[in-house]
Amino acid sequence: MADSDNRQVDMSMNPRIQRDRQLIIESRQKGKIATLKTFIRLSGPGWLQSAITLGGGSLSSSLYLGVLVGFSFLWLQPLAMILGVIMLSAISYVTLSTGQRPFRAINEHVNPVLGWSWLIAAMMANLVWSMPQFALATAALQQNLLRDVVGTEAMPDPWGKIVVSIAILAVAITFVMLYNAGGKGVKIFEIIIKAMVALVVFCFITVVVKMSIEGVIDLRVVLRGFIPNLGLLFKPAEAFGPVIEQVQESCQVFWTSKIVSQQRDVMVSAFSAAVGINMTFLLPYSMLRKGWDKEFRGLAIFDLSNGLYLPYVLATVCVSIASASQFHAMPAEGFLNDVGTNGQVVQPAANLVGPFNGLLKARVRFEAGDAYDQMSPEEITDRVNALPVADRQMAATLVTRDAFNLADSLAPLTGKVFSHFVFGIGVLGMGIGAVTMLMLINGLVLCEMLNLPAKGWPQRIGSLMVSVGILGPFFWSDAKLWLAIPTSMFALVLLPIAYFTFYLLMNQRTLLGDNMPTGVKRVVWNVLMAIAGGVAGFGSIWGLWSKLRFVGIAILLAFIGLALVVQIIRAGKKPTPSD
Repeated sequence: MADSDNRQVDMSMNPRIQRDRQLIIESRQKGKIATLKTFIRLSGPGWLQSAITLGGGSLSSSLYLGVLVGFSFLWLQPLAMILGVIMLSAISYVTLSTGQRPFRAINEHVNPVLGWSWLIAAMMANLVWSMPQFALATAALQQNLLRDVVGTEAMPDPWGKIVVSIAILAVAITFVMLYNAGGKGVKIFEIIIKAMVALVVFCFITVVVKMSIEGVIDLRVVLRGFIPNLGLLFKPAEAFGPVIEQVQESCQVFWTSKIVSQQRDVMVSAFSAAVGINMTFLLPYSMLRKGWDKEFRGLAIFDLSNGLYLPYVLATVCVSIASASQFHAMPAEGFLNDVGTNGQVVQPAANLVGPFNGLLKARVRFEAGDAYDQMSPEEITDRVNALPVADRQMAATLVTRDAFNLADSLAPLTGKVFSHFVFGIGVLGMGIGAVTMLMLINGLVLCEMLNLPAKGWPQRIGSLMVSVGILGPFFWSDAKLWLAIPTSMFALVLLPIAYFTFYLLMNQRTLLGDNMPTGVKRVVWNVLMAIAGGVAGFGSIWGLWSKLRFVGIAILLAFIGLALVVQIIRAGKKPTPSD
């Protein structure tokens, strides 16, 4: 603990930090406008949070929200991020008030099981979720931006993927090494990240504006999507009604339950994608790295609102709007003998064929019941081919489409420049920004795990561990089942527990001392944190139940039980006053 305190004191005495602190104090004396200008000038860690959350998870959640519910859930992600900002603000308050590294503070003042689980979950998330980010950035270059240079036709696999993924890794390593260099390197790194986040947001906004100009979307309909409609937790979106009615009555329940289940799942996943477990680790350590202390608490909250909330909401809402306008209750082309303008039959997108067939097989299983397991592959194929057109239309409507299917669908409406290049640049920025931040976080995690200063080779090695993500473009589709599910479940369990941990820290006088909120402020903090933690807990239990059923709940109870056992042992070892 002494080493941590010494490092913090040394950083706080940095002339730049003293200058920034004095600037905040003087601007507060001049009024709100001067304070706002100073906060904008000094912001940084909030933008880093934005770069990590604007990745593949948020992109896919936004896309599928549009596919399933159209504009009806535009309110969801802004609300999810409000709750996330509340908890991240609490984390920043505790960290800046004490100057202590959170991992050490949790172990000492709360429970080491919570501290170590938080640390391990953050590292697992960094390593596993680097793969889809590499895959996303690689696909953006191969399918959108440089299709004629490194696309599969110009440079056959695996060479195209190898060249592109190595280039992405080199860019990410260069950016991270700037941050690891400290001093001006951190400032340059933050400028780069701000530019990348701004570019992502600009690209997606530009696409939606172009669609509005072309008359593709009606802004009045879009605005109604910001009014919460919880009825979609229990019934399909209204636009699916006419399609469901065409299905034979005995099988309507299959498609209805499928849609409702997916609507619930995507609602929970969108909430979960807003703030990840590794974001809760990055924020406090990035602030300590900058030398911020309690004088910077107001700046920290502003930074999260300006650098995290606004970019996240603008980007995700724009993706949902574009997706809803093109895909909601609309069958994917090529599955219903569609004929193009040239008179030829349209072929379905290759990435949609497998999911489409999977939905049809699930429909056959529903009708066949237990007899399905006794069927041969040939018999299943025959039953699938014999399904009515209405069922095939439902499957084509629900099939999961990705960002590149969206780009292709926008081309006739907005032109190739907007659909492929502007949209593609936004997706590429998401992928590279997320990879860079995952490397940065993992360097900090490894140093904390080894109880070493966040610098030098330990930090470099921790950052380079994320290079395993370069395998994503080659293996992610196969690896995601056995890598993503356990990691997602672990992170999903740990996120509300991390929230609960910082809830306890916020009310821990032995840690905060005179900095602990009192009176009305304490009530407000506790109510807001309880709401955020409660929603995260609901999402965690829902995710565990939907994926693992009783096994998931057993895992959660076992984890809580382990934490309680350790707490009881620690309490028994504490010296009594007579000692």
